[in-house]
Amino acid sequence: MIYNERDTRHQQVIEAAKQMMTAARTAPKAKGCDIIEVALVTEEDITALSNALRAIGEERNRAGMIRDAQNILAAEAILLIGSRKLAMGLNCAYCGAATCEERAPGVPCSMNTIDVGIAIGSACATAADLRVDTRVMYSAGYAANQLGWLPGCDYIIAIPVSAGSKNPFFDRK
Repeated sequence: MIYNERDTRHQQVIEAAKQMMTAARTAPKAKGCDIIEVALVTEEDITALSNALRAIGEERNRAGMIRDAQNILAAEAILLIGSRKLAMGLNCAYCGAATCEERAPGVPCSMNTIDVGIAIGSACATAADLRVDTRVMYSAGYAANQLGWLPGCDYIIAIPVSAGSKNPFFDRK
């Protein structure tokens, strides 16, 4: 049997994105507390995410969001990585308060944000190892959050994934 890369590419991107999900899940987390949520968006849900992002961009007059809404349509999969709130009780002061108890209402524990960043780094490192194209996008993550796609998460970052002759997520106008 002969397999043409063009015929197997989409499935390979999906498998790479699943491995990225595992990398995000197994990334180190503050105090070993797993507050990360990870999901994979494909097919018609990419279009729904694009439509939501475009609407937000138009409502807020944000050209970058409108551009990103068009840009994610080139993705074959989009990874979503979000975080639930959990104060780690480290009194690290990274949030600006001297202690966790003094942290202002609504201010996330900095460790939660750091955990998301580490998960993103692990996922993107896996993507690089597997030679698929990505870009980290707060904008598409924000739209996913507005859609309620990772319940309980206060913020989400999106990573569109593609495999083509050129990364479609860079050199944008």
